[in-house]
Amino acid sequence: MPIIEEKVDGHLKTVLYEESPIMSTYLVAIFVGLFDYIEDHTSDGVKVWVYCQVGKANQGAFALNFAVNMVAIPDFFGAMENYGLVTYREMLLLFDEHNSSAANKQMVATVVAHELAHQWFGNLVTMEWWTDLWLNEAFASWVSYLDIDILFPEWKIWTQFLRIEVSGGLKLDGLEESHANEVDINRASESLASYIKKYASSNAKTEDLWAALEEGSDEPVNKLMNSWTQQKGYPVISVKVKHQKLEFYQTQFYLSGSQGNGQWIVPIILCCGSYDARRSFLLRNKSETLDVKEVLGCSIAKTRSSWIKVNVYQTGFYRVKYDEELLAALGYAIEKKHLSATDRFGILDASFALSTACLQSFASLLTLLGAYREIAADAVPDLLDLINQLFLGLFQYCAEKLGWEPKPGESHLDVMLREEVLIALAVFGHGPTINEASRRFHEFLDDRNTINMSNRWGYESLLRVYRETDLSEEKSRILRSLASCPDPNITLEVLNFLLTSEVRRQDASAVLSSVSREGRETAWTWLKDREHISKTWCSGFLITQIVSEIVSPLASFEKVKDVDEFFKVHCIPSITRTLKQSVEWVRIKPSGYRAFRVRKILPMF
Repeated sequence: MPIIEEKVDGHLKTVLYEESPIMSTYLVAIFVGLFDYIEDHTSDGVKVWVYCQVGKANQGAFALNFAVNMVAIPDFFGAMENYGLVTYREMLLLFDEHNSSAANKQMVATVVAHELAHQWFGNLVTMEWWTDLWLNEAFASWVSYLDIDILFPEWKIWTQFLRIEVSGGLKLDGLEESHANEVDINRASESLASYIKKYASSNAKTEDLWAALEEGSDEPVNKLMNSWTQQKGYPVISVKVKHQKLEFYQTQFYLSGSQGNGQWIVPIILCCGSYDARRSFLLRNKSETLDVKEVLGCSIAKTRSSWIKVNVYQTGFYRVKYDEELLAALGYAIEKKHLSATDRFGILDASFALSTACLQSFASLLTLLGAYREIAADAVPDLLDLINQLFLGLFQYCAEKLGWEPKPGESHLDVMLREEVLIALAVFGHGPTINEASRRFHEFLDDRNTINMSNRWGYESLLRVYRETDLSEEKSRILRSLASCPDPNITLEVLNFLLTSEVRRQDASAVLSSVSREGRETAWTWLKDREHISKTWCSGFLITQIVSEIVSPLASFEKVKDVDEFFKVHCIPSITRTLKQSVEWVRIKPSGYRAFRVRKILPMF
């Protein structure tokens, strides 16, 4: 708040501020310390600052464009939307034009936009109780992407929203250990404005939002949305063709392949052969049949050019399971680039999830993957070692188009994709990529005459760079690189390094999420042998991340028993749900492998 008066009495200074607006107590923040800063003025003349460690002020210039007071803190786990003084860990706010990556620039913009959205969704209108926390977070996440799309349209952020937010949500809600949250609606923006105005500087609950949306749309919003927020999970909509009719059937989806009894009111948008031939309806029952000619004005011929896409632009939070005929036609549409990037991703993401749940043949997934070979901007989920060559072919084609060096005028997405594709090729053991990366690594260290290519040399060289750099983003990158080493002995050293004073606690999860396949067993043994870790961090957010990142990648029924027995002895109440979800992931993987072996796709191992 603006300063009213300052009084100095010897060594005592008293500062009086204007009275703050009505706010929840969790939004009050005061910081005292030695900070550097960069300042500017908003379009209407209000002065704003970005505070940071001394010597890093210029790195706050990019975030300052968002016009609000913010502070970068070295020891901080994420970001917090405090009223008038938003706080961030350094790598989520600071951006170095010369050393930061395109991915980091996007992350800074998205996180800052998220926290600013909270000034309305969470600060101005606060949830009545923590059971309605999603009112804060869901809207802030959605609005942040809306803002970024306006500010940086060239980033095509909505295609990334699908991959980052929607796909991630579908995976988590596909677990039996998920939990409940508590349409395209006309005049939604006016209804939201009315909701914000009515509950400004007070509390609201989920039903208040549905009432505002229903009043502004004359749609059964409350009934529709209750089916989504008051039960866990989501449906898979099975679609098949029979005598020129489309048959829809909904069941609850679980990645484990289990059968649930949930039922939803599902908004369905579909098109036939073109996005111009589109139809929408609400699937209110378990099943429904539509006449294709009557509804979409087209007929389904037994040709690959006659395709039907359900959940157009992936606007619905559900998966779609097509029969073989429809899926083959969609493969042709993907190959010919008739579908949008969001729809291409949605089809592949669903196909992978359905195969994991043993609801679709693995052979169908492999056939579908062939249609994506020339589509550089689409993400491909990672599969099994036994199909390395297939993925090497997919990624290599993309890498050859992108190259190692930036190209004049290339898109923001291509810059980000280059890093992802080259990392994927290295992970899958592509020799030329690994050799070129090693060569560039030597150049980076300014040590061209060195011929030592051992893991030990790489570890010690990167560790030296880690200790020399002051850029938090660079430190995080190096830690992830160290953890990805396939040598279990190096993995153990990196894990022990996490416990030293040289590594900030908030950086630990980035390291654990990067542990190589070869190092997963080492990481699990490390955690079991150091039970004091859980005692030290059991009251914080970090132990939840540690358990999730170490347990989830394990993949055998024996490990399920091992994990269960360990945490029965070393019980940590705060991680109960995370532990159950992580163990469910461990169970899902061997179940999928077993199903593939039964189909004689994978050998026994």
